[in-house]
Amino acid sequence: MAYTKQKILNVAQSEDVEFIRLQFTDLFGTLKNVAITKSQLAKALDNKIMFDGSSIEGFARIEESDMYLYPDYDTFEILPFRPHQGKVARMICDVYKPDGTQLENDPRFILKRVIGAAAEMGYKFNVGPECEFFLFHTDDNGNPTTISHEKGSYFDLGPTDLGENARRDIVLNLEEMGFEVEASHHEVAPAQHEIDFRYGEALETADKIMTYKLTVKTIAKRHGLYASFMPKPKYGVCGSGMHINMSLSDMEGNNIFANPDDPNGLSKEAYSFIAGIMEHVRSMTAITNPIVNSYKRLVPGFEAPTYIAWSATNRSPLVRVPASRGAGTRVELRCPDCACNPYLAIAVCLAAGLDGIKRGLTPPESVQKDIYVMTEQERVEAGIGNLPSNLYEAIQEMKKSEFVKKVLGEEVFNKYIRAKSEEWDEYTSQVTDWEIDRYLDRI
Repeated sequence: MAYTKQKILNVAQSEDVEFIRLQFTDLFGTLKNVAITKSQLAKALDNKIMFDGSSIEGFARIEESDMYLYPDYDTFEILPFRPHQGKVARMICDVYKPDGTQLENDPRFILKRVIGAAAEMGYKFNVGPECEFFLFHTDDNGNPTTISHEKGSYFDLGPTDLGENARRDIVLNLEEMGFEVEASHHEVAPAQHEIDFRYGEALETADKIMTYKLTVKTIAKRHGLYASFMPKPKYGVCGSGMHINMSLSDMEGNNIFANPDDPNGLSKEAYSFIAGIMEHVRSMTAITNPIVNSYKRLVPGFEAPTYIAWSATNRSPLVRVPASRGAGTRVELRCPDCACNPYLAIAVCLAAGLDGIKRGLTPPESVQKDIYVMTEQERVEAGIGNLPSNLYEAIQEMKKSEFVKKVLGEEVFNKYIRAKSEEWDEYTSQVTDWEIDRYLDRI
């Protein structure tokens, strides 16, 4: 729905909306908000709500802390999981500086900038995410655990799937907020689930990922459960990813990745897009897989990609071309996880693909066999490289990348690397239970 200021004021009045959350996302993908009452709504719609930007990760220094929230009118939504008397609505906001210019460090702005570059080339970018999560029990104090009593697996149903009722309520709440949910199902690991919603324009999809995560966590809590998007919360089972399905269309909506005359059904632009992703993926991995735990998922044997290859026929490579052709032709990047900031992850994916198209890159031969059963020598001969094996390696790859620096902007680039380097240093200085169990009584 296309909203105007007056329409939002009218809806707030007629629907008994008493509180409005002005939402935005920090550099590392955490959803933030400033809550206002209905009496302040007109002021908010005039972009006059101010907050302290220096308190937000990656936004501003203390000497330039005053920031303004500019609501995107079209993101106005009444939250169905909040009270039905004195309702709560939300709007997703862009962050602006006092001089009226948009904050360059705002992740939403970074994505908008890359979308603008695509538009200059005559393209629209469509994205469909596959967000996986676990539903765990909480302890007596309501804190999350990694405990689940269920033993369900891929596509199981109740009573084996003990999360079925929570998942149904999540779907119904998402649909009330305008999501077109295409499928929901139990995933491979016990207590693991996936809910897929229809692809959309890149910015809209990034906004929806943030709303999706909030909704999943809120409804899970109502069922006495904790929803975790942590990539690998349990050893020995599959982790949770966020596969990103991508396609480019022209301004009339025609899928430019489709070519019925090609053996794989792919256009020259599609091949170049794949090549751009493959060329830049090692430098992008600190964005798409941004935490220490991300790399516990990216190991052989648990359906997550570890090798840089592509295929139109099997699921082991990093980049896959799903079977759908024609209007549904798309490229699937299988390494990202839900710990990422979706605005930044989608931005670097689009920028990498566009770079491949601009430079006319061609990908290596597609890999038809299961990469995991290939010998190391076979992989070397096929030119198949590896993703970074940990966050430190990913940070080092990102540091060398002028491409990522250009996408993020130098200040965000440096802040991101500094924060992630500190995270790695803190992790490596910890003494873990594994070390105590392995060494304490042996040395």
